Amino acid sequence: MTTQVIATPSNTPIPGTYWQWRGESIYYVQAGQKPSGYPPLLLIHGFGASTDHWRKNIAQLSQDFEVWAIDLLGFGRSAKPDGEYSGNLWRDQLDDFITEVIGQPVVLAGNSLGGYAALCVAAQRPSSAAGLVLLNSAGPFSDTQPATKVNPVKKVLNQVTKSIFIQPWASFLLFQYLRRPSIIRKTLQKVYLDQDAVTEQLVDEIYRPSCDPGAAQVFASVFKSPQGEK
Repeated sequence: MTTQVIATPSNTPIPGTYWQWRGESIYYVQAGQKPSGYPPLLLIHGFGASTDHWRKNIAQLSQDFEVWAIDLLGFGRSAKPDGEYSGNLWRDQLDDFITEVIGQPVVLAGNSLGGYAALCVAAQRPSSAAGLVLLNSAGPFSDTQPATKVNPVKKVLNQVTKSIFIQPWASFLLFQYLRRPSIIRKTLQKVYLDQDAVTEQLVDEIYRPSCDPGAAQVFASVFKSPQGEK
């Protein structure tokens, strides 16, 4: 069942619903009416974010377009099962969502990690993509590539650092540190040009999913993922 919203104040979360994918609950929202001749728009959030991160965009875009937004597996209100997370996993999630729920090709708009997932769909499942918008997209992620020459000193330092943080205790401590509201706020202040946009609501929208069971394991899985194609 789809939840339709035509106009919602930009500071109000848009109601959503759940879709079952591979036995896991996936959260999504839908707003606006489909205009003649235009494909739907699918918004995909970045690392640590969710559909809530798009609330202001959805409020505006839904006045002219049919807009969908989805929480990637492991983030937001979607399930956070233990397992390996990768660009291929989210590519398949998005492709199946487009096919089974939306029912036609979409314009994919992704931020950060969501941009990489959107790019994977457009490049590898082109029948699902009517267009692609990359918003400060993330780069390589978990799809292996041939080895390239690396500075020996840098390589050793990277290996030492990674060998420490792939330890369960280290990744758990790092996760607990990064999920603190004060740290979330400082991080947002570094990337938001408009400091007034860094509100308590925004901080809470990022903090809240980090309290879900499995959130720490998702963080560790993403952190340990190998570097991918460039």
